[in-house]
Amino acid sequence: MRITVLFFATLRDRVGARQVTLDLDAAVDSVARLRALLAERYPAASENLSVALAAVNEEFASENEGISDGDEVAFFPPVSGGSGRKEERPEIFRLPDAPIDHDEIVAALTTEVTGAVCLFTGTVRGRTEKDGHLPRTTRLEYEAYKPMALAKMKQVAAEIRARWPKVEGIAIIQRLGLLQVGDNTVLCACSSPHRDDGCFEAARYGIDRLKEIVPVWKKEVGEAGETWIEGDYRPSSQDTVAGANRA
Repeated sequence: MRITVLFFATLRDRVGARQVTLDLDAAVDSVARLRALLAERYPAASENLSVALAAVNEEFASENEGISDGDEVAFFPPVSGGSGRKEERPEIFRLPDAPIDHDEIVAALTTEVTGAVCLFTGTVRGRTEKDGHLPRTTRLEYEAYKPMALAKMKQVAAEIRARWPKVEGIAIIQRLGLLQVGDNTVLCACSSPHRDDGCFEAARYGIDRLKEIVPVWKKEVGEAGETWIEGDYRPSSQDTVAGANRA
């Protein structure tokens, strides 16, 4: 059985590769057994592998998830569209390496029934408080498990529509690559007919969910050295597409 294994963020650094192809015997038939094999093969990454999240074919996977020939399995740290009237309910999902044009996004989400657009945007801080100190940040490096990240952005949009059905347009954008202090990094925007139709709440929900289930990581580079920023959120069955549809 031949599979492809992908590594992201700290794991990529520890393993020394982003992708490896493995020929496995029949005994390695689950995520748990693959994790154990990788920890033995890459001892420098064993500690990180023990707490890493797993995905099989771009969907979160449990330890008991089976592995088959040709599968793509990804290991990564916890991460720090709609139907109907498509022409009136625009959706934007992007992973660009160029600056985000806020005016362009607002215009794209504005339809004939739009009376409100709420936009959240993040920027690279020049200083970040750590243990009472404010060390200077030189730059950030973002990377993503791209196919899964885009799929999870669409899942977040579907969750927004289920909770706030009057929301019209949704944009979820995360920049990748090297970013300097002051650069915009992320955007979540929602439009609706009125400000009381959920656009504030939906935009906040969107950025919070992006930080939970969209596989994107950042490395901080500055006075304190280089550090991948990893979260502690552990996805449950409700965070899969099937689970979200049942909720």
